[in-house]
Amino acid sequence: MRAVTPRAWGAPENLVPVEVERPEPGLTEILVRVHAAGVNPVDWKTRAEGAFGTWGDTPILGYDVSGVVEEVGPGVTLYQPGDAVFGMPRFPEQTGGYAEFVAAPARRFAPKPAGLSHVEAAALPLAALTAWQGLIETAGLRAGQRVLIHAAAGGVGHLAVQIAKAHGAYVIGTARADKHDFLRSLGADELIDYTATDFSEAVRDVDVVLDGVGGAYGDRSLPVLRRGGHLVTLPDPGGLPDPQRAAELGVHAGWTIVEPDRLGLLEIARLVDEGKLRVEVDTVLPLEEAAKAHAYGERGRTQGKIVLKVA
Repeated sequence: MRAVTPRAWGAPENLVPVEVERPEPGLTEILVRVHAAGVNPVDWKTRAEGAFGTWGDTPILGYDVSGVVEEVGPGVTLYQPGDAVFGMPRFPEQTGGYAEFVAAPARRFAPKPAGLSHVEAAALPLAALTAWQGLIETAGLRAGQRVLIHAAAGGVGHLAVQIAKAHGAYVIGTARADKHDFLRSLGADELIDYTATDFSEAVRDVDVVLDGVGGAYGDRSLPVLRRGGHLVTLPDPGGLPDPQRAAELGVHAGWTIVEPDRLGLLEIARLVDEGKLRVEVDTVLPLEEAAKAHAYGERGRTQGKIVLKVA
């Protein structure tokens, strides 16, 4: 089968097309013919450093996939060949989404929302589950609460805005001014141009902060939270604020990493079906241009997601 692999960990141009053996589905696994694969920051960070996840003899990046079941392994009852599915089934182990086929546990997938193309569905799992688990499960976001979402126009951020609105929250987002109209169309109530305004001086009395930036943003976010509020940091634990200061302010501050979650995918699909969640696809490129996709993503100026078209 066709796939893309890094010749060595490092620059985007190290990603090259190769031919590798097609995987076979094992017990309780399905073989999915991949139609599209999402591209996420963890992909290009791994490509640069090779430091995240576990990798096969031929390392194949890509966690997000949408496609059609080709075969079912022994014990699978959820799906039949021909069913359309989407998911991020092995994160943080090698999923191998930058390839024509992926074999993985059946219960790590969910039925693809009928109203989405495979390209749109492939853009959802990792980013939407990150937002869902961070806001709803980690922070316990409730109706009427105020939430601040950093990098609100990005892959995770624009989905987090919609998930928060669907749960009745008042949503504040940080983003460049040219992204504000887009975010208002998603339901954002208040927007801050971080290039012109210090959010830590402009915002107060927030119940939840979802920090998709990291670094100094953690410490800068503490003063905007109410006592008992939650700061959820996504990129890495290096962005966590000083724990003593967080404790003095009565704020819960922690780091979370997304996990494969069939039930979460079903909830995300439900929001899509109800018209409460849509995914913005910034760029679609063929599988063979994965290197170009990574170089573009690393610039940090995308509005929504990058997707590789495989089938």
